[in-house]
Amino acid sequence: MKFCPHCGNTVVLRIPEGDDRERHVCSSCEVIHYSNPRVIVGCLPVYEGKILLCLRAIEPRRNYWTLPAGFMENGETSVQGAARETWEEARAKVENTELYRVFDVPYINQVYMFYRCELVAGEHSAGPESLDTCLYAESEIPWDNIAFPVISQTLKEYFPDAERDNYPVRVSSVDHRPRPK
Repeated sequence: MKFCPHCGNTVVLRIPEGDDRERHVCSSCEVIHYSNPRVIVGCLPVYEGKILLCLRAIEPRRNYWTLPAGFMENGETSVQGAARETWEEARAKVENTELYRVFDVPYINQVYMFYRCELVAGEHSAGPESLDTCLYAESEIPWDNIAFPVISQTLKEYFPDAERDNYPVRVSSVDHRPRPK
């Protein structure tokens, strides 16, 4: 950030009084501009034991498979955002959403929240950010072509949980960048 969105003057990095870290502070009006993590919300849609995945049409990781997910918007709950992203990416409606997986990814200032849910009537098709959508059984998942490590981890945890019919909410941190393949 270089300029204050309130008054247009320059912004400097400094530790405001009573704070413990550098913030962007306007050199004129003194407004403090906080930069906070972005929240990514998504679904793990299930239909007849299969998981709905989307083939990405956009970067990063174009042509790789992912769960439908994206940035949460202002004015919506995380559940609403996850359902919206599933509609946008997979033209799929979901129901019975329950929080399933949370990842803190501090090195890129993001928090991921995935909701386990049911895919309504098994209906899906590619939205504008997807090249294709497909329902996969565990043995059919294209493991070498999964877009992001958090997606792989979520999928690998899901199938044993489904066998036990026990879905604990897991929260973990990803503290480092994955090594390129």
